[in-house]
Amino acid sequence: MDGVRLEQRHGKARVRVGRVWREPNGRHHFVEWSVSISLLSDCLPAYTHGDNSDIVATDTMKNTVYVKAKECMQPLSPEDFAIVLGKHFTSFYQQVTAAIINIVEKPWERIKINGQPHEHGFKLGSEKHTTEVVVKKSGAVQVISGIEGLAVLKTTQSGFEGFIRDKYTILPETRERMLATEVTASWRYPFETLASIPAEQLYFMEKYMDVKKVLIDTFFGPTEGGVYSPSVQSTLYHMAKAVLARVSDVSSIQLKMPNIHFLPVNLSSKDNPIIVKFADDVYLPTDEPHGSIEATLSRVRSKM
Repeated sequence: MDGVRLEQRHGKARVRVGRVWREPNGRHHFVEWSVSISLLSDCLPAYTHGDNSDIVATDTMKNTVYVKAKECMQPLSPEDFAIVLGKHFTSFYQQVTAAIINIVEKPWERIKINGQPHEHGFKLGSEKHTTEVVVKKSGAVQVISGIEGLAVLKTTQSGFEGFIRDKYTILPETRERMLATEVTASWRYPFETLASIPAEQLYFMEKYMDVKKVLIDTFFGPTEGGVYSPSVQSTLYHMAKAVLARVSDVSSIQLKMPNIHFLPVNLSSKDNPIIVKFADDVYLPTDEPHGSIEATLSRVRSKM
């Protein structure tokens, strides 16, 4: 086409939907999702000739989210809902060749009153459950799940030594510091077709909880004594490795772990170099600027 190539997609972003399921015994289940849809479709005439006859309106996509949420009669994971949407868009519209569905689930948690779970009361937690699902018209599928905003901190059992020192280095080496980060994790499942997706109702929710538990357990170590971290890099690697070892259905995992610094406070002035030197008990929290550490760990499949 006149020496140029057009690649395009269109969709609807941040469609917010809340869904309540009510059991006959009075117990309610609730989720809140932010859904983003991106369709790959054969609608080039809309760009080149102003012909919109093959366009799926983004308002239609928004309405579809609400209708499909209504049609889901039992609680389900964001991964399963993304698959429902992807299957609809690729089967209902002839011109749609693939659908990319991203969902972020807000962490609403059931509250407890005097130790008892409330029937219909919820509070907002911290970390968010995320997913990206790609569904193709052929039935091929890719499922990625994740966690955002998993803030973790330990007040000891962390250090940083033996790094490169040059004329610009002022950071002291230490075997005693606080370690805090906000983990962003995403992991890929091995399923390649819609037919290979497990049929269990809450399969993806269970795997999400499994991965989160492994990440937290590995970061902190045993309740007594913990585990020493020689660097964020080392801790990140052992967290990712533990997920692959303990959650067999995860084929790869990416972790991003920026430093949240807690700097020991030492008060001084020009005339008095040391007014008060705190003994690692009072800190200045800061996250700007911060170190940025990330890595991906994948299973190596044998070619035999």
